[in-house]
Amino acid sequence: MSYKIPMGPYHPGLEEPYKLDLICEDETVIDAKLHVGFNFRGIEHLAETRNHVQVIALMERVCGICSNVHTLSLCRAMEEILGIEPPPRAQYIRVIMAELERLHSHVLWAGIAGKLMGFKTMFMRCFALREKVMDVLEAISGNRVNYSMNRIGGVNRDIADPSTVLAMIEALEREMVNTVIPVFTTSTTALSRCAGIGVLTQERAISFGVVGPTARASGLPQDIRRAAPYAAYSELEFDVPVETAGDVRARLFVRAREIVQSCRVLRQALTKLPSGPLHAEGSDESDIAFPTGMATSRVEAPRGEVMYSVSWEEDSDNPSRVHVRTPTYANMPAIRAMVIGAQLADTPLIQASIDPCYSCTDR
Repeated sequence: MSYKIPMGPYHPGLEEPYKLDLICEDETVIDAKLHVGFNFRGIEHLAETRNHVQVIALMERVCGICSNVHTLSLCRAMEEILGIEPPPRAQYIRVIMAELERLHSHVLWAGIAGKLMGFKTMFMRCFALREKVMDVLEAISGNRVNYSMNRIGGVNRDIADPSTVLAMIEALEREMVNTVIPVFTTSTTALSRCAGIGVLTQERAISFGVVGPTARASGLPQDIRRAAPYAAYSELEFDVPVETAGDVRARLFVRAREIVQSCRVLRQALTKLPSGPLHAEGSDESDIAFPTGMATSRVEAPRGEVMYSVSWEEDSDNPSRVHVRTPTYANMPAIRAMVIGAQLADTPLIQASIDPCYSCTDR
């Protein structure tokens, strides 16, 4: 006999406001239904009432952890409409901020994963490492979360002391390689909670259209930084970590290896940081006049591809449309495939393994 277990929209096992209806037989999940829409904020509609400066501040608040990638994608779309190309130093600073934000997101997720596995010590260790990243973000931008770094044609702030950022990267990478990653990859408890749990095969990953670490953990080597390079990524060397098992352990491994690759990218970007202006000529607020046009922009956020579509009418102060597709929107349907056949006690960790952000999906 089957029974339904409602999990959410507010539940100790969920990090975001959504709901899973789990159909179970004994302790085994035989089906699931996902419900979203608990956190609608109307941000895309509000964007139509903001000018080109105000809309950047608004879209930065789509997601707290990924605030930088949202403004980066938005600014790239507006720059395409205007025909503006940011200078080299601005492109490198955009890469540095994006990779610092990736570190912030992945280390935060590692801590949450540790907590859900019962690794309270690892949870505290990861959050202590996260503080180091946020200290550097604050030193560069003045803010721990919404950095206000991106603007049309470049960036608002310089990185005056790259050596400080490099010192943090070295310390973080050393801690991850020597402590965090070995614990997650060799601990009997971690392996028993992750290996073979929440499997998403490559075939199912393709059919669901998943993106980011969720896709790469199922054997799909897709990364916008490599497939369609933007900013200064084409000038930097890095690997795209891929696993094939498609389980929670594989998704953990991909993020752990991406932390190391982000440190590698940051080391190169800070070392090669070119001199020059922070924004393009003619990109000051008073100089900008939008023509009629539409542009799309794709950026590899920590959770996967973020896509912006921006439309503008000539002589208008405000965009006529700003549409956003977040990676969680692409990944969340696959949770149903992951939890079917799993034990009920494993479902909180399985859903957390895609690093969901339903708040930004429910804009």
